[in-house]
Amino acid sequence: MSRGRAFARREWGPLYRTVRTALTTRTWRAIPLTLTAVCLTALCQLVQNRSWGYEPVQAVGSVRAEDPLWLALLRTPLSLFVPALDLPVWGALAQILLVFGIAEICLGRPRTLAVAYAATLAGTLYARAGVALGPDHPLGLPASDAHVVDTGPSAAVVGLAVYVCARCAARLTMGLVVVAMVVEVVVKPNLAGKEHLAAIAGVFAALAVTACFQRGSRSRPVPGAPVTGSRSGAPPIRSWNFRRGPLQRRS
Repeated sequence: MSRGRAFARREWGPLYRTVRTALTTRTWRAIPLTLTAVCLTALCQLVQNRSWGYEPVQAVGSVRAEDPLWLALLRTPLSLFVPALDLPVWGALAQILLVFGIAEICLGRPRTLAVAYAATLAGTLYARAGVALGPDHPLGLPASDAHVVDTGPSAAVVGLAVYVCARCAARLTMGLVVVAMVVEVVVKPNLAGKEHLAAIAGVFAALAVTACFQRGSRSRPVPGAPVTGSRSGAPPIRSWNFRRGPLQRRS
């Protein structure tokens, strides 16, 4: 039990304390973006299940690989909140509330939106590239997947989960998320599962770029700071010299 508690503190302790403090001190005001996303997803689900609402929702938030690129990019932001018709909406709402809420508290609203959009965009672009490569390529997709609607909020949820785990050093949890997505593709090799893996790959690429940038900024000298081993413009100081004049003395 003591080992399990110690592991839980290391894995989830900082994350738990951060989330608990924010929710205790600010309550629902700590996650306005998350609550907006939950309400917007529920509204899209309610509207698209009506006879008059399916076509409008698909027109503004449905992304397929067969769509022109400019139209897919235009629809991608709203596609984050259009749940899949063949899955229970309560599952999508619970995932958004949990993962988006933790991400908003730990990362802030701008970064949460950026990561969610980047993960969704990675899945969308992979679908187009996979269809273009064809089913014979290891990363390719069959032509029929060009007519399948993209994942909706699930790719954003998976990408945010991996990003938050990486930033909070919850490595085992991050590994479990990745393994779960791989198992999903093995058990049910559909477009949604492969887009989840593409979202994870996009998040890992973003983390690698961020790490390289931070490493470069730390190694870059600060303007105006003294640099060891370089000349400041004045002649180097010597341990001794002789000055010409009537009197010679050592400095």
